[in-house]
Amino acid sequence: MIHTDLCIIGAGPVGLFAVFEAGLLKMRCHLIDVLPQVGGQLSEIYPHKPIYDIPGFPEIKAQELVENLMAQIKPFEPGFTLGERVEKLDKDENGTFKVTTSDHSEIHCKAVVIAGGLGCFEPRKPDIENLSLFEGKGVNYMVKDPEVYRDKKIVLAGGGDSALDWTIFLANIAKEITLVHRGDTFRGAPDSAEKVFKLAEMGKVNLILSSHLTKINGNGHLTEITLLDKNKVESNLEADYLIPLFGLSPKLGPIADWGLNIEKSQIMVNTEDYSTNVEGIFAIGDINTYPGKLKLILSGFHEGALMAQSAFKFVYPDQKLSFKYTTVYGVNSF
Repeated sequence: MIHTDLCIIGAGPVGLFAVFEAGLLKMRCHLIDVLPQVGGQLSEIYPHKPIYDIPGFPEIKAQELVENLMAQIKPFEPGFTLGERVEKLDKDENGTFKVTTSDHSEIHCKAVVIAGGLGCFEPRKPDIENLSLFEGKGVNYMVKDPEVYRDKKIVLAGGGDSALDWTIFLANIAKEITLVHRGDTFRGAPDSAEKVFKLAEMGKVNLILSSHLTKINGNGHLTEITLLDKNKVESNLEADYLIPLFGLSPKLGPIADWGLNIEKSQIMVNTEDYSTNVEGIFAIGDINTYPGKLKLILSGFHEGALMAQSAFKFVYPDQKLSFKYTTVYGVNSF
């Protein structure tokens, strides 16, 4: 049984930064995440992907950002329960909360902060009959270790940022790389799309547009992919790996049953402090929604800072909030 001030559900970048903001106010934090490591989507889906919109970093790899955040919150000694899903939330008679996980871990806290990103997310999968037979045997929905694909024949499918970014990244690793997209234009960043077109012109990437996946074959491991183009003409590709990157389907899981105001799988919040309609529960990051919401890590950091100020008043209603600048006092003085 664990006792803390704030229980933060979600150990992605926004949840981690919330620990820093809470720590400045001397609040103890414990984080829970269904993933076996911290970092959320950054560590699980694209650890090697460069991020360009973090202030002070013209470019930083996703995993490097996670490591920096962990170093930043180390002085505040947060606790972690990883690889467990939050299953139940109870409110005690004294107004505190008890959070119970899938492995029966219990975290008793004074306030709850939901920073679960997209919630419990699942990859959107192509409609192929025998797809599940090759999952983990040539079909992967995320790139965890790029070295797995060195000198292999790779087929990526999708038209968004992830498909474009991984095509660019793996072009210098894979023996042969093919990007398949059912449209003729991309939804991702124009700069990334331009880079992919240039790689195709140079012969470093096979680019197949206006086509989609219909079949996959193999003998215990993927060996071949069948495509259908807009003229209903089939073609076959040899492949060691298929990586469909069609985005994620968010699922709130048990959080949906906590009496929160929810709109399209997102939690509605008050932008003064990112509180929910349930007293003592806050929501920050991609999991919340409000007019003008921007799904940026930067926005989540801002939300975490305001949340911490309000959470302090809820956790310690009899104490005076004394806000100090870290540039003057330093982290260790808080």
